[in-house]
Amino acid sequence: MSACKSCSEIRISIKNKYTTIILPLVLTIGDYCAIVCAESVAFYLRNFFIPNDGVLHISWLSWYVICPVTYIIFMQASELYTRRMQFWRIISHIFNANVYATVTVIVMMYAAQIAGTTSRLFLAFLWFFAFCFVILFRFIIKKILEKFCILQVPVLVMGAGKTAALVLEYFQHDTGMGHHFIGYLEDHIPNPKVTAMMPQLGKFQDAEQVIKETGVRHVVVIAPGLNTNAVQEIVYRLQPLVKSISFIPDMGNMPLAVLNMESLIDGRIVAFSVRNNLARWYNRWIKRIFDIVCTVIGILCLMPVFLIIAIWIYRDSPGPVIFKHRRVGKKGKSFSCYKFRSMCVDADEKLQRVLAADPKARAEWESEFKLKDDPRITRSGAFLRKTSLDELPQLFNVLKGDMSLVGPRPIIREEIPRYGKHIDDFYMVRPGITGMWQTSGRNDVTYDERVQMDTWYVRNWNVWFDMVLLWRTIKVVICKKGAY
Repeated sequence: MSACKSCSEIRISIKNKYTTIILPLVLTIGDYCAIVCAESVAFYLRNFFIPNDGVLHISWLSWYVICPVTYIIFMQASELYTRRMQFWRIISHIFNANVYATVTVIVMMYAAQIAGTTSRLFLAFLWFFAFCFVILFRFIIKKILEKFCILQVPVLVMGAGKTAALVLEYFQHDTGMGHHFIGYLEDHIPNPKVTAMMPQLGKFQDAEQVIKETGVRHVVVIAPGLNTNAVQEIVYRLQPLVKSISFIPDMGNMPLAVLNMESLIDGRIVAFSVRNNLARWYNRWIKRIFDIVCTVIGILCLMPVFLIIAIWIYRDSPGPVIFKHRRVGKKGKSFSCYKFRSMCVDADEKLQRVLAADPKARAEWESEFKLKDDPRITRSGAFLRKTSLDELPQLFNVLKGDMSLVGPRPIIREEIPRYGKHIDDFYMVRPGITGMWQTSGRNDVTYDERVQMDTWYVRNWNVWFDMVLLWRTIKVVICKKGAY
């Protein structure tokens, strides 16, 4: 065997050996506690807001058994105890299970003829807090287990190229996955990022021996360059030795998040169907309603911040506080994109002078439509750009219907040729205040990568992914990553 590290040194530790048995029990206990806490908060809030109707009474059996068990049953049906998922998908599954469980509880109350004595406000609070607490408890449990590397699923990786580096890095940063990569197998020169993550245990031909010596029961094949015969050989060789084999095929830029799979001819043929989520009218309405509700709340909460920034800009550089810039939006229509002014009032004239005098600056502008060391930026503007606070007025663009909270980056008309064949994807949706580009390094990302991210977002849109990107935006802004 040509392993670079002895497999006897990589044997699965006892704290991860029985993960598939113990972890579902831990998560079930956490969910049970979360539901009981949700009941408690819902109970006390209901009695606080409606004190004159008397204190609500709920039986011990309903409180500690019927209600929590109902929720847990639906979460089990949603594979929340047995399947490893990205955390944003976990949130989506929890939401669905929560809705079904709440409806079931209401139906059972009517069947037991106790619906008339149960507060509707209590049920509304229960639905909301059950959703929030289950997510919170899950996140805390996952983070604790991740920190101490307890109850993580041991995984053997086959492949250590560029794709493997990208996938493994994503897995390590996603709280929902819970994988512990024990090592990798590779026939070629491995990517440095992979070698920094884990040891090499050999080549593809050593897979059986590595599995037997380490006791690993889960394998992921991340080698998109393998042909069909090579993948089939790996699956048939290793399937009798492990519980699961995952492999990542070469699907190009296919919108995989909206891909459904159906096995045909007794499982010998696989058919893939791709759906367009944004082609469904109700999904477009969900996205628009989500935008309006969140934007109204955001504007009301941020009004003091708007006032402070406006005063600072005017004192730093007298002139208009809001800067309007023409951008391209949905269906190729132009609109005025609002921003807090971060440049001097004669910015356009100054830009032309800079580009005429500095060939390096001209080349940077023609390549990125940005200047890293832009002399037009004011002192207040430098801070606003660094923190992305200059984009807050775009909330009013969202209310007007020109933009969305999440979407492709708004572009100027000169950038359209750079999108090439992907411009039709851009035209399908409203551009966003934030998006994949803004949460993936922003100005540290190349222009071609931005285009690919915008295209991927449009083809894989999901309301839960919008929520994830909004959360990531907060983290990126706080860290000030890639902004200038």
